[in-house]
Amino acid sequence: MKNCLKAPLLLLCLFLITQSCFEDNDDNTISANEINDFIWKGMNLFYLYKDNVSALSNNRFSSDAEYADYLNSFSKPEELFESLIYQRQTVDRYSWIVDDYIALERFFEGCTIINGMEFSIFMAPNSTNNVFGIVRMVLAGSDAENKGIKRGDLFYEVNGVQLYYNSETDNNFNLFNTNSYSITLGTYNDQGTSETSDDTIDPRNETITLNKLELCEDPIFNTSIFDVGNKKAGYLMYNGFTADFDSELNAVFGNFKSNNITDLVLDLRYNPGGSVNSAILLASMITGQFTGEIFSTEEWNSEFQQAFENEDPELLINRFVNNDDGAGLNSLNLDKVYILATDFSASASELVINSLDPYIDVIHIGENTEGKYQASTTLYDSEDFTRQGVNPSHSYAMQPLIFKSVNSSGFTDYFNGLTPDITLEEDYLNLGVLGDPDEPLLAAALSEIENATGKLSNIKSQAPIPLTLVKKIKNGPRFDNGMYIDKKIPSELINRFLFEHY
Repeated sequence: MKNCLKAPLLLLCLFLITQSCFEDNDDNTISANEINDFIWKGMNLFYLYKDNVSALSNNRFSSDAEYADYLNSFSKPEELFESLIYQRQTVDRYSWIVDDYIALERFFEGCTIINGMEFSIFMAPNSTNNVFGIVRMVLAGSDAENKGIKRGDLFYEVNGVQLYYNSETDNNFNLFNTNSYSITLGTYNDQGTSETSDDTIDPRNETITLNKLELCEDPIFNTSIFDVGNKKAGYLMYNGFTADFDSELNAVFGNFKSNNITDLVLDLRYNPGGSVNSAILLASMITGQFTGEIFSTEEWNSEFQQAFENEDPELLINRFVNNDDGAGLNSLNLDKVYILATDFSASASELVINSLDPYIDVIHIGENTEGKYQASTTLYDSEDFTRQGVNPSHSYAMQPLIFKSVNSSGFTDYFNGLTPDITLEEDYLNLGVLGDPDEPLLAAALSEIENATGKLSNIKSQAPIPLTLVKKIKNGPRFDNGMYIDKKIPSELINRFLFEHY
């Protein structure tokens, strides 16, 4: 067997023999752009939807020359990558490519250039194109927090210019793209009436300049313990599944355990995902009585799936655990959990909800979640697509979808998100303070725990002023809508594949 287009290897050596191979003659070397070469090979091997993309089929090219011409027909690596995505708008909304893998690695550590203000933009009352922003969260330690920005703050100008929106292509949201900008604060004035025809945005005569700086975010945003009747409820707002904070997460559950909490409110409303292993650890801390049971299974592309099943089907199964790298988990052994989740909740957040659901009573309060059930991994331009031995001539890396998660009951493909048990949208004109027992979503959970409907019925009866949402802006990627694997294929397995196939 001839050299197989630089035949990469990870677990994929299992089926190298099936890959598209060409004669590698000295007088007929591949001259294709090396970045494009890396992209096609990586997608050909790993991509979850490979079977649906004809350009990725193993017999797509009959010769090295045809392959080289194909790669050279794309002017930019991003163009080739995008051409290989399966149904970008409806199926694969999440694969991406970067030209700086150092920044990508910092991103996965929760470190990004950001001013710390996250907000949503709405149409201004009684205007056809003026819009305004409302802050939904301010990150701890950020410039926004240091400048006094608070959840619920309203602004309508950036750098003294009124924000406007006519369409996705006709707006001035590019004002947020600079490393420093000022916002002009205002208030929403309903004139004391239930009618919206007289509502206005009034100035507060206050301008604040915000600067984007590198911030390494602690995903453990807030933790508290509340006395609820004769019960004790733990509360955790967790904003990203970041492996570097797994021990801190375990410590939070240690505090819950030592305080003998009877109930748990897990706030994932703004958590877009992250590490699959961290999701397994969190679910195992919530429970503890299911160690060794199936947390989730993985479905890869057909070649990968067959290779895993032939070698060791256990590699496709993620199980509940009772320790993390030898350290015991502080598990609560709960049979019910209250999870606050919205359409910002994605990926690993949804994985926790979906994978716990067959085992315990999951009370989902909020809105439909994002609907991301697929996971990705980082591919580098090296012989085995890992960081080691990476090509020093460029810094491109890919984050393609590689498998979808299925819970122990076989449920997956929740494209429209996970449906809440108690529907309660955030009222942007009455957001409340995160972690405060009177904040509407948390109050709803505490009311359910207390088994009294008074507080919850009051929340539902308060009709919010209708706002027309234009755009949700994180003003920085934070953890993004990611679910990535961080488990390692045993090195002895890889070495054996190398030996057998080479």
